Amino acid sequence: MPSSEDQEFSCFKPLSTVLKSLHTAHRRFGLPWQILCRYQNIWNISLQLRPSFLAAIIMDSDMEEYREKVGGDQRIQVPTKGIYGFNSYLEKLRKQEYMKNELQYLGKFCQVPIEIPRDLRGVLIDKGSLNAMRFLTSVHIEYPEMLEKVSRELWMRIWSRDEDITEPWSIQAAAEEAGFSRKQAMSLLKKSSTEEVKNKLRENTNTAYKYGAFGLPTIVAHMDTKPCVFFSSDRIELLAHLLGEQWQGPVPQALKGKL
Repeated sequence: MPSSEDQEFSCFKPLSTVLKSLHTAHRRFGLPWQILCRYQNIWNISLQLRPSFLAAIIMDSDMEEYREKVGGDQRIQVPTKGIYGFNSYLEKLRKQEYMKNELQYLGKFCQVPIEIPRDLRGVLIDKGSLNAMRFLTSVHIEYPEMLEKVSRELWMRIWSRDEDITEPWSIQAAAEEAGFSRKQAMSLLKKSSTEEVKNKLRENTNTAYKYGAFGLPTIVAHMDTKPCVFFSSDRIELLAHLLGEQWQGPVPQALKGKL
């Protein structure tokens, strides 16, 4: 375990020496926290995951409006805009094709099994991940040591098996796959609808928002009381430089052949 002299880090979907990570269950956002998990016993860090709500961060509105919407409706519609402020059919097709290819390349590079969901818009926009994030927040409150496992199972349901993570039965299935008993999973599901959990998720998201997060994952490294903010998986190499640690790629040497 790191000493009190260690540097502190925060990762915001998909936060530490303390490296904290707020994450979401969406596409490439799931890769950075999984990579950081691989390094938690190699680098001098203590990784702490924090669920947060992506839609609230990328919404072009203040947090008061976010609180009202999250409190009553889990489906927040996030408008999509083209590169120049408008949507074109050709632009959408090009983006979709690029995203599919990039995700396949990233999956092989990071040795994470990725299968593009058939209904990509349904996964990213229509269904969202609020129920899953509330459940993960419930897990974090009651069983913080299980957060990584449950997060991975929920991510695998979407991005490896094209399965649902919005319905109670599918969230329960992921929890049981991660190691919870049926009774524990049902208890966590019940807790996920409480004000305690909703408030904690808002708190996590507000924290990311205040650091200037515009998407997930956002990594905040607290060095000498001054936060250094990084975004996405291709900034982990910079994080390693900041830590004074060796970056060995997405699969550290100690884990090669074991994934």
